[in-house]
Amino acid sequence: MNRTLTEVPRRLLLGSGPSIVPDRVLEALASPTIGHMDPAFAAIMSETIDLLREAFQTENLATLPISGTGSAGMEALVANFVDPGDRVVCGVHGLFGERMADELARAGADVVRVEAEWGRAIDTERLLAAARDGLDAMVVVHAETSTGVAQPLDGLADACREQDALLLIDCVTSLGGHPLRIDDWGVDAAFSGTQKCLNCPPGLAPFTAGDRALAKLDRREKPGRSWYFDLSLVLGYWSPKQAGGTARAYHHTAPINLIYALREALRIVVEDEPLEAAWERHRVAHHALRDALGVLGCTRLAPDGEQLHPLLGVTPPDGIDEAKVRTALLLEHDIEISGGLGPLTGKLWRVGVMGASARPEPQERLVGALCELLGATPDEPLAALAEGWRA
Repeated sequence: MNRTLTEVPRRLLLGSGPSIVPDRVLEALASPTIGHMDPAFAAIMSETIDLLREAFQTENLATLPISGTGSAGMEALVANFVDPGDRVVCGVHGLFGERMADELARAGADVVRVEAEWGRAIDTERLLAAARDGLDAMVVVHAETSTGVAQPLDGLADACREQDALLLIDCVTSLGGHPLRIDDWGVDAAFSGTQKCLNCPPGLAPFTAGDRALAKLDRREKPGRSWYFDLSLVLGYWSPKQAGGTARAYHHTAPINLIYALREALRIVVEDEPLEAAWERHRVAHHALRDALGVLGCTRLAPDGEQLHPLLGVTPPDGIDEAKVRTALLLEHDIEISGGLGPLTGKLWRVGVMGASARPEPQERLVGALCELLGATPDEPLAALAEGWRA
């Protein structure tokens, strides 16, 4: 039977994720598949762990990619470090804070929501105030992908330690593109995703947990609610010494080729340029694109000081059908950007400034295409973009 198959288009991915995947990462993905217990694969696993530690800025032995998307990282975080009845302070200022609160409630936690308007960071004093009434954990979204807001973490680790509680964070869109220092900031456990600033295909959730978090896991008298995400079992496969063993123990069949791709993507992040230089490049790229889109009538949602550099959330120009423009951008120019979610549906464009897209060339292509679709002269927006990169 003859079938007509859809040809995969080559898009410029400038949305909220997945992001651009460099050719060298795709080439790594296409390497020959070997067994998940092969000693050669064990060596690749160890190299990937070392690179992940550098990206997270941590010495945590329990650092690994969870087999699953970023949402699997969220499930693993809660399944391992939140028990039924735990009082958990949860920051909610966007869709992913809402998802976290939902996940915590499903786990049987006593969830204390500390909320802020979508598009604003949460006042840390309000989080600290909620912690004073006692808590077992605090969970915050460091990088709120639905709005383009970065949440300050000042003082949260100290407040948690005063009550022997854990600080847990979602850094899906900040890892590799926005300042993130797990050890220096006292974060006890965190999860991320591969399809944002790491420029890797989706399907893995970088994860790290420190000694205080693992101590809570060790104190459990019976297994947690998840077998698949149980770190006491998964670490026997990824880090046998951390799990108290001497040899890797089979847990599940890892997505082998995705691990190849992640290793190569992490090499780009931590070897091709110093990590702090990459953070600075994302900052410059964010502000340059903000200035260029500002000429077209777009306004950034996040105020100064609360912006997430890898994700620029802007209001579209007045008087346009924003969804129609996004569709034309995709189908006529092969460029993807994302729309708003929840209460921001139809009111926001979310533009990725992630890894390979945090450079002048893809941004010039986006600005030029938008000028064409909006009937605007490109000279001034492109000049603003160039000036932003020179600043």
